[in-house]
Amino acid sequence: MNVKPSPYLTRIHDDLKTIIAELSIHFDYISVLATDTKGKSYGVRTRSMDIRDAMGERGMVFRAVCQGRVAEVSINDLKLDVPLDASQKIIDLLKHQFDQQARFDSVLVDLSTEESATLDICKSYKIPFDSKTPEEKLNLLSEIVKEVNAKDERIVNAVVQYVEVTVSKLFISTKKDMMQTYPWSQGAVVVLGKGESGIKMGYNSVSGMKGLELLDELRGIIDKSVKNLDDTLKATPIIPGEYEIICTPDITGLIAHEAFGHGVEMDMFVKNRAQAPQFINKAVASPLVGMHDGALVYEQVSSYAFDDEGTLAHDTVIIENGILKQGICDALSASRLHTLPTGNGKRESFERKAYTRMTSTYFTSGNDKLEDMISSVKKGYLLDGMESGMEDPKNWGIQCVLSRGYEIIDGKFTGKVVGPIILTGYVIDLLKSITMVSKDVELMGSGFCGKGHKEWVKTANGGAYIKATARLG
Repeated sequence: MNVKPSPYLTRIHDDLKTIIAELSIHFDYISVLATDTKGKSYGVRTRSMDIRDAMGERGMVFRAVCQGRVAEVSINDLKLDVPLDASQKIIDLLKHQFDQQARFDSVLVDLSTEESATLDICKSYKIPFDSKTPEEKLNLLSEIVKEVNAKDERIVNAVVQYVEVTVSKLFISTKKDMMQTYPWSQGAVVVLGKGESGIKMGYNSVSGMKGLELLDELRGIIDKSVKNLDDTLKATPIIPGEYEIICTPDITGLIAHEAFGHGVEMDMFVKNRAQAPQFINKAVASPLVGMHDGALVYEQVSSYAFDDEGTLAHDTVIIENGILKQGICDALSASRLHTLPTGNGKRESFERKAYTRMTSTYFTSGNDKLEDMISSVKKGYLLDGMESGMEDPKNWGIQCVLSRGYEIIDGKFTGKVVGPIILTGYVIDLLKSITMVSKDVELMGSGFCGKGHKEWVKTANGGAYIKATARLG
């Protein structure tokens, strides 16, 4: 069943077309992004529950270019009953910004090469969000919490989270008239348990461009979440050193995101805050390694038909056979770098600036079987349980925090679990050490990505199982 487009955006479409036509007389380039997004977050714990609004916004942002300078105006109370009056208000606001900019030197941009496009996309879900009442959803989540609590007497609290969002966006310029409506949902089972080492946590999540059917997937991760808790409770500290490692898709995705996701965001190229430009068309990884970013290939939480600057979604090849091919780019940075945007211009909301941001970032599949990868390990660990990560695009350092490592000696699991673990090192050393890549690819999208310490957006990441060598501590 297709998601219904926003009545609000449908109603204002023709008026915005009229306004853009009027504004185009005054500026070299003009566009508007209008948004109408609604979401709810449901949380049920052992002793409490709540429902909150999530990811909701309604408003619009106008972007203009005049003699190479860029100005933007975001507004949520524009009265469209008299389009010419609304046009004049936007003209006045934009010209005020341009007048302010005239006092400063500016790097000029050119968006006149924008391609033409007309789209009206409505994605589908199996079960609509409104097919159950909020009370019915809370009851289902409560049942999952009870089931989790019954699994292990060491559990002191169980948390089940579920988020549903319907995104509607309209983009109009002199060359484009595009509308998209799509759903995404995510859920997690979090289990807190008490052992000899104190309170520990087990965690698992599901996500995708899906509807209420995701609730069924939540039930499917109960046992895995409880097992993750058990493994974490019995984990012992790792002896620091260099080891053979096998990364699950969860950890592979963390490496992709932190190592080469942020590192190839090309607005960092503009600011000279990344090392990647020096390595374009050079080997940065094993010949077995490929990496993509794009909103087209997988239907996940950051999939779309066009980005927040009106650039059509791409499938960008970042690494091919170990060679760094290109980065990802928003429209303004692309203009300054004399290249093409890749559909990665994303805003936290219509009130925020567009930055280069990741969509679905992942390492591509290989030809190896997981059992062969495990049997090839002399001494090392299967790493799982992503907790956090940090990157340094300028120097390509990486630090990932993981909850668990499963010891492998002479190709077999010993039953020993270590954790927590810090994986650290120089990105190129890590990626060049990859010797095996599995056939299967998985993507996860239950978290958020910040630009530095702010500007939070949805992204997804993942990939295949990979075998490499890394420093663990």
